Amino acid sequence: MPKFRNIIVTGGAGFIGSNFVRYIVANHPEVAHITVLDKLTYAGNPANLAGLPKEKVQLVVGDICDQDLVDQLVQKADAVVNYAAESHNDNSLIDPAPFIQTNIVGTTVLINACRKYDVRYHHISTDEVYGDLPLRENLPGHGDGPGEKFTPDAPYRPSSPYSASKASSDMLVRAWVRSFGLRATISNCSNNYGPYQHIEKFIPRQITNILSGIRPKLYGTGKNVRDWIHTSDHSRAVWQILTAGKIGETYLIGADGEKNNQEVLALILELMGQPGDAYDHVKDRPGHDLRYAIDATKLRTELGWRPMITDFRQGLQQTINWYSTHQDWWRDEKAAVEARYRQNGQ
Repeated sequence: MPKFRNIIVTGGAGFIGSNFVRYIVANHPEVAHITVLDKLTYAGNPANLAGLPKEKVQLVVGDICDQDLVDQLVQKADAVVNYAAESHNDNSLIDPAPFIQTNIVGTTVLINACRKYDVRYHHISTDEVYGDLPLRENLPGHGDGPGEKFTPDAPYRPSSPYSASKASSDMLVRAWVRSFGLRATISNCSNNYGPYQHIEKFIPRQITNILSGIRPKLYGTGKNVRDWIHTSDHSRAVWQILTAGKIGETYLIGADGEKNNQEVLALILELMGQPGDAYDHVKDRPGHDLRYAIDATKLRTELGWRPMITDFRQGLQQTINWYSTHQDWWRDEKAAVEARYRQNGQ
């Protein structure tokens, strides 16, 4: 197993990136230094790294599209883990341009630098590159037969500017592995939840709505299904792939956590002591994918990873507790986030 003493985590001040940095600090003392390269757009927050040892974790405010800066940092590193991305579907439907720039151009800058200095690269991607799946009630036998979950060999069918830009970045990484010998792996993960997630996202939006005295919102019928995984399990999986994964391979990360949005909202309402009907329906998102479901067999059998937080109710309660006790982390942004949603009737 390779030893990585100096790691760059791009997007490391964002939600899943900062949780990964915290995971390394807590569990892998052999890593001497972590450089967090983050542009600090609205989704990046230095407070996500609060309390981490400054001698071990350095925040560099910068853009992954900045070739000179990326070169300067990568030449001193043993590995780069790329979490940096524009990632909110609704925003990509309003203005795709930042998604093209960060997710495609930025990835190209990173993999060129890693190729130049022969640095190990891991690319964080999403299950959304595969498009969507039929709802289970529309499947023959309602079972788990072939084609009823995403696998590493599933065709790419992105349906939003966000997922199309991530699909493009995945393809670039694969091409650089084959054409230039880039030492890279890719992981496509299902929907994360947990602490430090920006309040524009579905679960923290509903939690912070209730804490703010605002009625939660549900897109359309609420039947759209997401495959939920706690961000701590995602972090463990990424480390396992980085240190033990086979170069050139793609690994899917999921915890068998399929829930439709209605079920998730109902559980949030229950856990927060609200009536089951205390929410409003809003217009559906254009091109809203029906269902995601991950087959993580390859990750489990080849690398021995297993999720640790398998009780969604327990994980959701922990998440509610975090947002309840960290209101100083999100309060200042809440009004602006809800104003943006109202502009789009959501």
